[in-house]
Amino acid sequence: MIYKSSKDWLQSKSKRVMLFGMSGVGKTHISNILRNTGNWYHYSVDYRIGTRYMGEHIVDNFKLEAMKNPFLANLLKSDSIYICSNISFNNLDPLSTFLGKLGSGKMGGLSLEEYSRRQNIHRRAEINSLEDSEHFIERAKMIYGYNHFVCDTGGSICEVIDPFDPEDSLMEFLSGLMLPVFIEPTEGWKEKLLRRFIDSPKPMYYRPDFLAKQVDGLDIDALDPDEFSRSMYQDLVEERLPRYESMARNWGIKVSVEDLAEVSNVEQFEILIAKRL
Repeated sequence: MIYKSSKDWLQSKSKRVMLFGMSGVGKTHISNILRNTGNWYHYSVDYRIGTRYMGEHIVDNFKLEAMKNPFLANLLKSDSIYICSNISFNNLDPLSTFLGKLGSGKMGGLSLEEYSRRQNIHRRAEINSLEDSEHFIERAKMIYGYNHFVCDTGGSICEVIDPFDPEDSLMEFLSGLMLPVFIEPTEGWKEKLLRRFIDSPKPMYYRPDFLAKQVDGLDIDALDPDEFSRSMYQDLVEERLPRYESMARNWGIKVSVEDLAEVSNVEQFEILIAKRL
């Protein structure tokens, strides 16, 4: 770890952290608190994915849908309308829309072939965006004068690295730049995340071997996309938690989601991290 002790962390003139964990545990919320101090640079991996690496794919997907409507199709072909993605740190729906859901085309789902193609695009984009952290650490300091840096990762970071290999090249690289911090959900929070997903299932990235187990023997054309997503979520949580745990054990620290929920300013955040070092 780049900070060897709590004293080392508290006295550092360049605090850099990488927050990771399930979607909904507060990574972006804490990042916003830090950014709003005016002293921290907030780097959102999902935003980088959706702008730098998948922006064209996202807009092309919008255009494909628009072309299904004769009125919009004529306007689009005559360059009378302009379609773009309005993605932001707090609104990543355009990215989710491109990923889509597996299932019946009649219910808005994607075939396994198309779904897998989009998943692979996302995987490459996520790895590239994580690697870009180094550039943005330097950019934040050079252009804006920010010494402090928070990397707000996507929930699928544990799927694009090997968390059980202490020498995983990407995690070795990232942990040399920042302190990885796992936001660990309590049992109550896991239930809360499950209820939230059941109410509003969203597209996600799945590791290929995990997805293969889930679809084995199923008729994709008969699947309800939302129901299939809901059925996978509990298994996904149980798959990801040991992966996050291993990441924290090999390269960083962990904090409880409930402890982090009590943080309302940068001083409290710094103290919480110091206690875990």
